[in-house]
Amino acid sequence: MFDHFNLTNKNSNALFLKIKYMPTTTNQCLKSKPFLDTQSSLETNHLKIVRDDASKQKADRTKFLDQLSLNSLKNKDYLVVGATLILMVLSIATFINFQPDMEKLHFERMSTWWGASINYIALTLLVLQLSFLTYLIVLYIKYKPVKAVSNDKLPTCTVIVPAYNEGKLVYETLLSLADSDFPAEKLQILSIDDGSKDDTWQWMLKAKAKLGDRLTIYQQPKNMGKRHALYRGFKEGTGDVFVTVDSDSIVKEDTLRNLVSPFAVNEKCGAVAGNVRVLNKAKGLIPKMLNVSFVFSFEFVRSAQSAIGSVLCTPGALAAYRKDAVMNCLEDWMNQTFMGQPSDIGEDRAITNMILKQGLHVLFQKNAYVYTNIPEKYKSLYKMFVRWERSNVRENIMMSKFAFTKFREESTAGSRILLTMQWIKVIMAYPLLALLLFFVVTHPVLFVCSSLAGIFVFSSIQMFFYAKKYNIAEAFLAYTYSVFYLFTLFWITPYAIITAGRSGWLTRDLPETA
Repeated sequence: MFDHFNLTNKNSNALFLKIKYMPTTTNQCLKSKPFLDTQSSLETNHLKIVRDDASKQKADRTKFLDQLSLNSLKNKDYLVVGATLILMVLSIATFINFQPDMEKLHFERMSTWWGASINYIALTLLVLQLSFLTYLIVLYIKYKPVKAVSNDKLPTCTVIVPAYNEGKLVYETLLSLADSDFPAEKLQILSIDDGSKDDTWQWMLKAKAKLGDRLTIYQQPKNMGKRHALYRGFKEGTGDVFVTVDSDSIVKEDTLRNLVSPFAVNEKCGAVAGNVRVLNKAKGLIPKMLNVSFVFSFEFVRSAQSAIGSVLCTPGALAAYRKDAVMNCLEDWMNQTFMGQPSDIGEDRAITNMILKQGLHVLFQKNAYVYTNIPEKYKSLYKMFVRWERSNVRENIMMSKFAFTKFREESTAGSRILLTMQWIKVIMAYPLLALLLFFVVTHPVLFVCSSLAGIFVFSSIQMFFYAKKYNIAEAFLAYTYSVFYLFTLFWITPYAIITAGRSGWLTRDLPETA
């Protein structure tokens, strides 16, 4: 995906410069560079910098990642967003027009026991959701990421990159990690090929040839699953902190330093979640929509969870764990089962639960960015969501076994509130699905209008959040994504509940060749 990568290098040892004197009339003048010894050299000479390939690759990478925060909408995307907004405006107008019918229907329902029950349940859920949102807003306001610490305070770190059928992208992942602003003597990078059927191993060998002793690679004899690959990395790693990075993910230069810094200042920090953004955002409407959703999920929801030290899931794309905490639960995590079968999904949520259970804090670092590939097609997207929801069902059960005990010295109320809201989502999945189907059949127009009106209200929160953080054009995708989810992905949670015992990664196929 990245044929050329490069960026400004803050590590002078990694930047090779050839300095040539140029005539003073040239326009290629560097007005301010930290590597110049004196100001007089600026006044008397004009310098041309010729970077080596590694430096250019790094500069290109940084430029590419910075551009991912810019508006990426194309003409056809604007048409979709525009159509969404028109549809919602028309729905709201129709909803207002049907208000007398809505009131009549309401009174008819209230005259029956089942109708009154539905209304009271709906009102209770609305109050709970609004109260929970208010709670998250309060926590979000309190949240502040930990500032990066100096080199001498950083703990030693082992980065583990499991790879399966990843192709060239694993090479780019490993190079981005090696280019991190992290002391080389404190950084160990391990990558495990989990029996790939493509050329992943060859790209890992190429990365090894380029990085030398900075990278250690392993090859599993056959495909055994991500959990097995991580387990091997945990066993081989020597750092005081383990960092796991997916092999289709690229990190910024300061990501590792920011991610690991909380361990240096908080002895109760057991794990840290990174800030996940979409790498292939320009490849389609689905990645663009998911990017807006991810920003809210991470920079708002996980920020709020971090304020009480109870982030519920450290993402596989980027997470850090205190070595001692991992070793305390490693065998239980590796041999975890559900309904008598080995667990081969949800390894990130599972290890997060086991670290929370030890009474340790799980935090979120908003300033530790990772950019990862996500599905571009509907089929791959729903498979990913099914896997995530199955994991949520399993790990909600596991967390319930300790969350209502005194599992940490500090207050456990926040953790219990988060878990309770997770369970409400699961418990209400089937009643809400039944209610949805009932209104689709009996009052289709009212259902569509009221649903879209509700989406407009609640999605506006995500829209304004993204617009303030990044750009307003993409922010409107919050509405498009909500409509997309309502009509095409509403079945995910109910289906995941009844199939929670099933295993399988579902989405890891051979990548398309260029």
